Amino acid sequence: MSAGEASVAAHRPAGDRSLQQAVAIALLAAALVFVCILAIGVGPAALPPGRVLAILAAGPHGTAYPLGDTVIVWQIRLPRVLMGALIGATLALAGAVMQGLFRNPLADPGIVGVSSGAALGAVAMIVLGGGPLAPVALLLGPYALLVAAFVGGLLATLVLYVIATRGGLTSVATMLLAGIALGAFAAALTGLMIFGSTDTQLRDITFWSLGGLGGLTWTKLFVTAPVMLAILVAAPVLARGLDALVLGEAEAFHLGFRVQRLKRLAIFLVAAATGAAVAVSGSIGFVGIVVPHLLRLAVGADHRFLLPASALGGGVLLVLADMGARTLVAPAELPIGIITATLGAPFFLWLLLQRRALTGV
Repeated sequence: MSAGEASVAAHRPAGDRSLQQAVAIALLAAALVFVCILAIGVGPAALPPGRVLAILAAGPHGTAYPLGDTVIVWQIRLPRVLMGALIGATLALAGAVMQGLFRNPLADPGIVGVSSGAALGAVAMIVLGGGPLAPVALLLGPYALLVAAFVGGLLATLVLYVIATRGGLTSVATMLLAGIALGAFAAALTGLMIFGSTDTQLRDITFWSLGGLGGLTWTKLFVTAPVMLAILVAAPVLARGLDALVLGEAEAFHLGFRVQRLKRLAIFLVAAATGAAVAVSGSIGFVGIVVPHLLRLAVGADHRFLLPASALGGGVLLVLADMGARTLVAPAELPIGIITATLGAPFFLWLLLQRRALTGV
């Protein structure tokens, strides 16, 4: 362990919580597997978990079960559930990284305008991909929407950081107000896109504004899953640096961390995670604030444990939310963004009230 890492470790709360943290992560992993199996069986053609496991074990070309059940499990529900778990994991991870970067539990890609920026990039590609952006769409092929959402999220994150941070300190009020302004500006530009869109494009734009996992296929999974998996694998590299940032940027620098490089990597990761999620599911809010905050209470603020726990918890939450979206008004399907907002908005208000009670402001 380097001197900087040893000093960061010395500033962590006393007491060895490694067993508790390992148990919490193991339970979250088990819960994610369980809810995924449960979600595969939920729908108009309900399948018990045992049958789902048997069909999965038999493979996509198995003949031991009716062809209809095999198609439902392998071709319709499995890619949707896997993508939901990945999207939830990347959104929660982006929230945890953003909260560590801004050193504030109220930071979230959806609340502070990053998701709106990513959605604007995706909408711009939808509307302009057959016109001014046609060469870009042709060059990028199936990755065009993903890249456009990433660029939009990256620009929003950079603008937010520049506005909210002065002298290494981040103003919460400035961050939230800037996020509101960014979201409103992105909504205005999206309105311009809607004004010039066709009926088909308008339906697609409505999907991006509300969020959903409908229509996800293996093709979309293969295009975006590598990006999300790369983000999930790379994020733990930031853990010790984010722990050091809790002490302040000057302290982190004196502990031997390259602060500017760390911030650039964190911003890039948040934008990539948000952009990848928005590109396939539209805007899904509040996952990045609810999950990291709750798990910080369970596993502590050590990002070595908080980041993987947040990813697992985000996967659990979004798979459960998708189950609700598919069943609450069946046979119709609710946009999943409505489910997460219904759960997350009251939680966010509770967080604000808690901060006011602590700070008196």
